[in-house]
Amino acid sequence: MSKGPVPFVNIGKRAKDLLYKDYNFDQKFSLSTSSSSGLNLTATGVKINEDFIGVIRTQHKSGRTTVDVIIDSDSKVSTTVTVDEALTGLKTSFAFKVPDHKSGKLDLQYAHNRFSLNSTIGLTSTPLVELAATVGTSELTIGAEVGFDSTSAAVTKYNSGIGYNKSDFSASLLLADKGETLKASYIHLFNPTNGATVAAEVTHKFKTKENYFTVGSSHALDPSTLLKTRFSNSGKVGLLCQHEWRPKSLVTLSAEYDPKVVSAPSRIGVAISLKP
Repeated sequence: MSKGPVPFVNIGKRAKDLLYKDYNFDQKFSLSTSSSSGLNLTATGVKINEDFIGVIRTQHKSGRTTVDVIIDSDSKVSTTVTVDEALTGLKTSFAFKVPDHKSGKLDLQYAHNRFSLNSTIGLTSTPLVELAATVGTSELTIGAEVGFDSTSAAVTKYNSGIGYNKSDFSASLLLADKGETLKASYIHLFNPTNGATVAAEVTHKFKTKENYFTVGSSHALDPSTLLKTRFSNSGKVGLLCQHEWRPKSLVTLSAEYDPKVVSAPSRIGVAISLKP
């Protein structure tokens, strides 16, 4: 665990990862290779219904600089250049897409042992600016984020939250959607030996006065196999089984049952990730 507060985007991340990360209801395949020179190559293909989406990502690290280039099946090219520790605690990245000349943006991340700052600035004449800040320690974090669109001179978002982290549990409370949504989450590690963990997320909508909740669990069946479950108040039931059949090579099976969908209540997906 780091010494300073987590970035705002990571408040509640531990519970969110248990409840939603790696669940996939399509057919996904990825192959990753790397070289001693710092070049990494990843090819990913996803079949969604009858559509196939392919992505090739190359990443090259040289000292403190990392260059990411992503090419998708629509021939769009995304490039990100990241410089870590340009100054002490500062991480800078510049990203753009081709042929979208308005997609350029500059990200700045600064981490201190008592606060962190994250900003995103669109590189256009009328940019979209986003700023997030947190203060506290590695255990207690308080923060907020705001977005401003200079084209319309309007605030696009403002959220705030607080998170408390210990080695065996984590709790968070977020006020999101411009104050219209209150979201609380909690995760608790019961057994460090097999990783038995439970998590819950509760959401309240102030306008509609609706409440939603999702609960889930995770534990290792053996050193190579992870089992996750989740259940929501709508009746949806999810199950995930992930097996590491060789180091860093994973097979993940996901299933979900939704009793409210009469025509096709069940969804099943498989994801294969290979790293020779």
